[in-house]
Amino acid sequence: MRTPRSQPRLLPAWTATLYWKSAVFITLMCCLLAVVLAILVHVLVDRQTQARARSTALAELDRTVTAYGAGEPLGRDAAVDPPDLPAALREMTVKREERGTQLADHDGHPTMWATAPVAGGKVLAVGLDYSNQAAALRGLDQAITGSSAAAIGITLGAGLISVSRITRRLHRTAQVARRISTGDLDARVNDPRALNPDRANDEAAAVAAALDAMAASLQTKLHGEQRFTADVSHELRTPLAGLHAAAELLPPGRPTDMVRNRVQALRQLTEDLLEISRLDAQAERADLDVHPLGPLAERAVRATGTTTEVRVVRDVCVETDRRRLERVLGNLVANAHKHGRAPVTVTVDDHVITVRDHGDGYPSYLLDQGPQRFRSQSGGAEAGKRTGHGLGLTIATGQAHVLGATLHFSNAPDGGAIAELRLPAGPDERPETTSPKKEEHGSGDD
Repeated sequence: MRTPRSQPRLLPAWTATLYWKSAVFITLMCCLLAVVLAILVHVLVDRQTQARARSTALAELDRTVTAYGAGEPLGRDAAVDPPDLPAALREMTVKREERGTQLADHDGHPTMWATAPVAGGKVLAVGLDYSNQAAALRGLDQAITGSSAAAIGITLGAGLISVSRITRRLHRTAQVARRISTGDLDARVNDPRALNPDRANDEAAAVAAALDAMAASLQTKLHGEQRFTADVSHELRTPLAGLHAAAELLPPGRPTDMVRNRVQALRQLTEDLLEISRLDAQAERADLDVHPLGPLAERAVRATGTTTEVRVVRDVCVETDRRRLERVLGNLVANAHKHGRAPVTVTVDDHVITVRDHGDGYPSYLLDQGPQRFRSQSGGAEAGKRTGHGLGLTIATGQAHVLGATLHFSNAPDGGAIAELRLPAGPDERPETTSPKKEEHGSGDD
């Protein structure tokens, strides 16, 4: 089954932000508004200017017609059948025998023509220079363009300042949400608008208030669950101790062995629950000291009593809590043997310890969401032997966090589960490179 290819990104990632979208929207709307207003003002002023020029030309034409009828000389702006008179205006005047006006070019200058028919099928025309009016209209267009650009800049700046205030509040809310998702349930947005009941709340304040309320409710429920788990586990220790002592007094036999095994399983479960409750309450503190990583890993594997191969590729001295690190490695190795298949290999390479088995691999839910308590691995050909409470990997993850390490789960391409524990670099570590060696520990060698 082929994995679908991701579509190439056409625009940079920052173009998806609310800030950029708001800037584009404000700019487009301002430009559209400026263009519409500029066109309306230009058309209106142009019509008014041409109307005044036509009135002036017609008035001058009336005086010219009177002078022409009286035989007086015509002015410099008047002529009979001028050669550069627009043909359409000449034809209309001759055919319809009525006056007409038209704005046209004359010797490279805009001219407002006014015509009237005279005897002999001729046309008496008056042409007034329209250059001043055209220049005034161009100046108006330039003024509109400049003022529109200034208005767009001012509006865009004011809009982005307003939007940036909202986006900053949303970014803070997102940061707090990420902190909560990583386990910091004390994180709160504390938006001033949401904290003041007399102040009108906007959408950002409503989101912040909802997130704070959700975090408070989640924290209350989680603390209640932690207290319940710790109380129940603590209360179970006393009767379990008595039950264990009573089981030791039973006569030897298979029923006695079964009772002792179940009592031991209950005691282990109780201790695991107490450990998880301490990890959830973040009450655990690491007792750091410098240890060579290779021998420490070998000791942790020996303590599991399993047949596990240990490979030390590059040994280093790390600053860590030996007991907690052995707890993490012990749980990982025990989980590999319980839910995987041999061979199980532990590899030490610098600050990274890798535990790998050759079973069916981790289930998808664990790879996506991490270990979940009381949900053990299941499925595969050996589902019958895959039992447990699902606390081993949960404890390993919690103890790794106390150590400042990262624990990553994955599946090998050729089959098998891989747990990679990456320890932090210590301030005074002394690395020592050794040739790769292999050591196998089995239950018979303990």
